Amino acid sequence: MQYNAWFAAQDNPNERYPLTEVVYYSTSGGLLEVQHDLDALRQRSADEWKQLFESRWMRTSWPYGSGVWGKKEWVCPVISDDNVVSMFEGGTNLFWAERLGIELGVENFWIKLCGNSHTGSFKDLGMTVLISVVRQMIAEGKPIRAVACASTGDTSAALACYGAAAGIPTIVFLPKGKVSTAQLVQPIAHGALVLALDTDFDGCMRVVRSVTADQGIYLANSLNSLRIEGQKTVGIEIVQQFDWHVPEWIVIPGGNLGNTSALGRGLLMMYELGLIDRLPRIVCAQAENANPLYRSYQQGFAHYEPMTARATAASAIQIGDPVSINRAIRTLQRFDGIVEQASEQELADAAARADRTGAYACPHTGVALAATIKLIKRGVIQKSDRVVVISTAHGLKFSRFKEAYHENTLPEVTSTYPNPPVEVAANVDAVRSVIDQYMERIARSISPR
Repeated sequence: MQYNAWFAAQDNPNERYPLTEVVYYSTSGGLLEVQHDLDALRQRSADEWKQLFESRWMRTSWPYGSGVWGKKEWVCPVISDDNVVSMFEGGTNLFWAERLGIELGVENFWIKLCGNSHTGSFKDLGMTVLISVVRQMIAEGKPIRAVACASTGDTSAALACYGAAAGIPTIVFLPKGKVSTAQLVQPIAHGALVLALDTDFDGCMRVVRSVTADQGIYLANSLNSLRIEGQKTVGIEIVQQFDWHVPEWIVIPGGNLGNTSALGRGLLMMYELGLIDRLPRIVCAQAENANPLYRSYQQGFAHYEPMTARATAASAIQIGDPVSINRAIRTLQRFDGIVEQASEQELADAAARADRTGAYACPHTGVALAATIKLIKRGVIQKSDRVVVISTAHGLKFSRFKEAYHENTLPEVTSTYPNPPVEVAANVDAVRSVIDQYMERIARSISPR
């Protein structure tokens, strides 16, 4: 069976472009979307698709062991296997956060650990698709000299890594002094040209959009729908990991908002092709210091206004003018969605609380967890609901955030669960005294009230 996909204008489906053409916007100025030939995909039944995806899951047959390329027909069927650039992304752990769920009063609480990936974030899911398409473009003679992105950290890491694997030069624009050391060192290590601009992410985005007007430098930000196609597999994976059953809620942190629309695209594709018979509700969680979508949601999405994002520990979503705002709003409307926000205090405490039950949450996951806690307390999320929080990056990329929390030095935060090291004399009696005090605290915390 031959499958096909193409870029199309949202307001004019007849305006089409091949996926290997250097184009980002429709003639009306809107973002392009990837469209698939659903009639061809329907030639396989829902059960046949499930069986095919299961047969490829985490196998070694190239390139189908990847969580993205195992669903190649739904993602990017026009790319030859020889041009796929993959790091075995996807297939990440769906962690049953049993202890945290019990604390919060939800019986079925899960965290999708997208940070357990090659570069430590969910950005790998989209970058494997984009770099593979660029590799095919170059093989077909397109004069692409480099690939570029603006980033708050994770996108630059993924772009630099996948570009290095493909032998394609990469250029990343970062806001000076606003990314973690772990995020900064990744593109440096992979040989990217790293440009630290004295501005915020939105300023970097303006520069990269101008630079990539040169058709020889390809744009890798999520306004490029190729990224969205890879990222949409996270929703498909979640359902597959639940034996093709749909959770009631999926909560995802939102900054530039491509991840919100991507999540919806994957789930809608499953629904349209009959693999699921209902849709979950989606919650997009924003940091209070960078919450333009939340502000619009408070007005029923009747009005949207960009903002100047303030500093937040959730630096990757410190974005005041998200490029995928319209996509995200359409997704939330289709999924009976909710937008919630989290203060610096709330996101830091939520991450620390999750850590104390075995997670190791990045600050962005802290935003999603804090939003979930609010919805549980308000009774919006019910005790019997199955809830999945998407963790977008590995906590190890944000170790300084963890250190500052336990040192009680985070801005706008008074740490509720600090656990600093105890300095004690190298003396057995002194050590035993500290251990006894610790065990007494533990006993008091778990004793019946």
